[in-house]
Amino acid sequence: MPALTRRTLLAGAAATGALAATASRARQDTVAAPPPDLGGKAILITGTSSGFGRLGAQYYAERGAKVFATMRGIPRPEAEELRQLAADDRLDIHVIEIDVLSDEQVAAGVAEAERINGGPLDVLVNNAGVGISGPAEVQDMEATMLAFDTNVFGYHRMARAVLPGMRSRKSGQIFQVSSQLGRVIVPYGGHYSATKFAVEAMGEQLAYELVPHDIEVTIIEPGGYPTEVWVNRNIYTGALKERAAEIHKAGYPQVVAAMGTEDGSGRSADPMDVPRAIARTIAMPAGTRPLRLPVSGGAIPQTAINEVTARTQVEWLGRSPTLGPVMRAVHNV
Repeated sequence: MPALTRRTLLAGAAATGALAATASRARQDTVAAPPPDLGGKAILITGTSSGFGRLGAQYYAERGAKVFATMRGIPRPEAEELRQLAADDRLDIHVIEIDVLSDEQVAAGVAEAERINGGPLDVLVNNAGVGISGPAEVQDMEATMLAFDTNVFGYHRMARAVLPGMRSRKSGQIFQVSSQLGRVIVPYGGHYSATKFAVEAMGEQLAYELVPHDIEVTIIEPGGYPTEVWVNRNIYTGALKERAAEIHKAGYPQVVAAMGTEDGSGRSADPMDVPRAIARTIAMPAGTRPLRLPVSGGAIPQTAINEVTARTQVEWLGRSPTLGPVMRAVHNV
């Protein structure tokens, strides 16, 4: 294994304490703090047509970053609006078409971003995702494949595309936008939790394996926010309800009746919490960034789970001569 140079091992710090402190900070309003300077950072974001991705593209560019805002289905109005914003406000935003379901578009889009940047990217924000609600039994294979292909395989495609460049420069950051539902489960949420549990595991494994290459991974765990995720979820869920077999729907009449009618308008948390948290993490000194970062305008139910899994990983493998150093590095112990 190559020499470990990415993180300083912080003797005496407890993994659980670090995670608890991170969760506490996530609860606090840090808008009053000076906005981080992201000058010189090249950041690629997936899923920038709306939601956290769209807000983040503008915010990171306003903080001085060169932003590669990617979305599928270009040309589309959202792409033109973002290009116009960049021109009007003199922001360094480049809109690139990437459908994360396509190996070819992922490879071509990342190559184009690296060409424009003149070298490897500094940051990947894996954000594009879909949600399809309803009982697990009602999820047909079309819905199941779409959920996993977008939320899990799409993240993997993107990470594999940017990592050779990041490794060549021995620096980089990958953000996996997960969810509280990647650690806790709400019944009748389709396979959303299943995909986000996979995102959590994939991100943590990457974090360990990338320590020797000085590349850091942070898993963002948002709570519920009033973004267009609800609109898109209703479209996918409504289509599933229409085509799903009656033999499966019959077991859950009340739940099925409500499929495709979710309403997120009652949520008042500020969606900018997520881009701000990502920007602050980018600006943190190398070796101090958290593996997991809960971001929520309300409760953070996954804190105890994050604490116990970190402790379990360190107690299980932390003394291994081969795996212990990377384990301790990621958990800052």
